[in-house]
Amino acid sequence: MHRFFISPENWKPGTLALAGSEAHHARDVLRMRVGEKLVLFNGRGHEITAEIIDLGGDQIELRKLHEAETPPLQCRIVLGQAIPKGKNMDLIVQKAVEIGAAEIAPIISDRTVVQLDSESAAQKQSKWQQIAVEAAKQCGQNWLPRVHSPRKLAEFFSSVEAGVSPADLQLIGSLQPGARHLKKILADYSSEHQRPPGSVLMLVGPEGDFTPAELALARRHGCEPITLGPIILRVETAAIYS
Repeated sequence: MHRFFISPENWKPGTLALAGSEAHHARDVLRMRVGEKLVLFNGRGHEITAEIIDLGGDQIELRKLHEAETPPLQCRIVLGQAIPKGKNMDLIVQKAVEIGAAEIAPIISDRTVVQLDSESAAQKQSKWQQIAVEAAKQCGQNWLPRVHSPRKLAEFFSSVEAGVSPADLQLIGSLQPGARHLKKILADYSSEHQRPPGSVLMLVGPEGDFTPAELALARRHGCEPITLGPIILRVETAAIYS
């Protein structure tokens, strides 16, 4: 069945309806008809199977058939991704949704090629959030990650300190000597705390990695450098692997 997103603030199980772009997609693109069934989700774990009862007017009226709830993943993962070249960020957002990231924070690194002012940053955020919605529709993911506005690494840590995304374990991918393997760090954490981490911040650099200054900044904020193995991975591969 086709899936449609209704934002949490508009989620009203008692009076279900599709409006705006979702109604246009159902009526004019998919050409759905009265009596057809579809699935609604709100990005916060709730899902409803519904039937179309009226296609007239600005909204598509629906009747609820079944409601279900999907629990969140046991580990809340925040991906802090330095913005790579080309359309690789689109792919990273898509795959992070499929795998189950809770938040995606695009990072403007010193080595980020793409130059963003406040207007273009807002446009990128909107675009990546919509890519996240479409990915969740396609893969059946009922938890939609929030895509933050692109910001520099220092600004990102300021938001973390303000309580935006606190994490049990904070990690940063590194090509520098001395970085430990992710599996070893996770094993040590579980041994020390007698449980796996409930939340993890994972920072992944751009092409050429984070600069030494950025790595030092991350370490001052509690991030532990990790290696992903002896082979230098492409940015999108490193994000998915992590």
